Amino acid sequence: MATATATAPSTPAAPALPSRNVAMIALVVVLGSIMSVLDVTVVNVALNHLAQDFDAPLATIQWVATGYTLALATVIPVAAWAMGRFGTKRLYMFSIGTFAAGSVLAGLAWSAESLILFRVLQGLGGGLIMPVGMTILARASDPGRMGRTMAIMGIPILIGPLAGPILGGWLVDDVSWRWIFFINVPIGALALGLAAKIFPRDTPQPTKPLDVLGLLMLSPGLALLIYGLATGGEKGDFGSAGTLVPAVLGALLVLGFVVRALRIEDALIDLRLFRSRPFVAAAGTMLLFVLAYFGSMMLAPLYYQLVRGESATASGLLGAPQALATAISMQIASRLSDRIAPGRIVLVGIVVAAGGFLAFTTQVAADTPYWILMSTLAVMGVGVGMTLMPTTASALRTMSHEQVATAGTTLTIIQQVSAAIGGALVSVLLAGAMRDGLPAGQGAGGLGELHALSPQTLTEIGPGLADAFQGTYGWAVAFMALAFVPALLMSRRAPSAAAAETK
Repeated sequence: MATATATAPSTPAAPALPSRNVAMIALVVVLGSIMSVLDVTVVNVALNHLAQDFDAPLATIQWVATGYTLALATVIPVAAWAMGRFGTKRLYMFSIGTFAAGSVLAGLAWSAESLILFRVLQGLGGGLIMPVGMTILARASDPGRMGRTMAIMGIPILIGPLAGPILGGWLVDDVSWRWIFFINVPIGALALGLAAKIFPRDTPQPTKPLDVLGLLMLSPGLALLIYGLATGGEKGDFGSAGTLVPAVLGALLVLGFVVRALRIEDALIDLRLFRSRPFVAAAGTMLLFVLAYFGSMMLAPLYYQLVRGESATASGLLGAPQALATAISMQIASRLSDRIAPGRIVLVGIVVAAGGFLAFTTQVAADTPYWILMSTLAVMGVGVGMTLMPTTASALRTMSHEQVATAGTTLTIIQQVSAAIGGALVSVLLAGAMRDGLPAGQGAGGLGELHALSPQTLTEIGPGLADAFQGTYGWAVAFMALAFVPALLMSRRAPSAAAAETK
């Protein structure tokens, strides 16, 4: 059995395209990715309004976000196979079209259940956008400029958190929540047109059959596991059969997939990649860091709206300094990772991010000055920018041309699954903290109960509610700090030397 390690390629990689062609391809990839990332951050701001409009509890409305992310995790595993079977250009255009169609239907939703269903359809398209786009761009570039390439891929992750909350807040407050989905249609149409014109025509090159059994194990396993977490949070009881059975069954299915994938040649996800130390280090760091960071993203808008009484638009604006700090530091750090050992950059990034996050968490209260909250989150944003894309670049830099699709797909799976579990976990922890810290009839019953309270009552329970948010943030800080452990395995050697490592 061949060992699929992240080593310097033994066969020549496809020649990199001229920089102007790469720039044009990057433009299309970024446009499509912005649409999918923007959608996630826009929806996070709207969760409170959606809960009110549909008269649904937080654990149910959270599935508007979690269902989308879970659909991404369901379809991403087939990305590497589908790129070989259908070609990257066709697959990218299909994913954009499916996402846009799901956006239209989500905007027309008439209930929480229908909205969740259409968000799943969105996710089935959106799940392919990032891995296919990353593969197209990485193949067009060259290993020596992988940091700069990942900096380009980081643009959507920057614009989403910066523009999404502001745009989503304005649409929810002044227009309609339906337009947070309709806004994707013109962006999708433009991305489709440009992809058809700019992307080079590629010939499908099937390399292996689809691992149907693996797909039937992994996708339901992840769904059941996350469903168990969300249900446990909603019911406040992780020992009930309705929570424990799906969670345990899901975990067993995922474990079964791993055992089988290690024993067969053409597994859905090539777990032999994990024999590579650089890849393991990047994957472990990504898992814990993304779980903490993206899992906690839903908390800030809820804190500003529920505890501080701000509008959705204002809560989006209050998060702008953090997103801007992330944007600047990510572009700088990603480019530096072409010259400086990624392990050094990422370790510093995690320390800065966890330190800023901890400072923010200790200051969360019902009356904390906003400049303190924004300043500490901006510090965290600097660390986030130093961590995310340099980690991805370090994993992909030494991959062969053939391995890029599989490695990029695997990293995307880890990111999306971590975000889904993080979101579900945060929802569970917040609901539990509210039950423990608030009086019966005054928020202990969850978000739905808060909506029925008068502004005066909300002001009275503000300190207790702020404590619930603070306790939940504390868990996120702990997971972020744990990412330092796998990051210690990342290369301390210069990128040119690390590219020649063989493990």
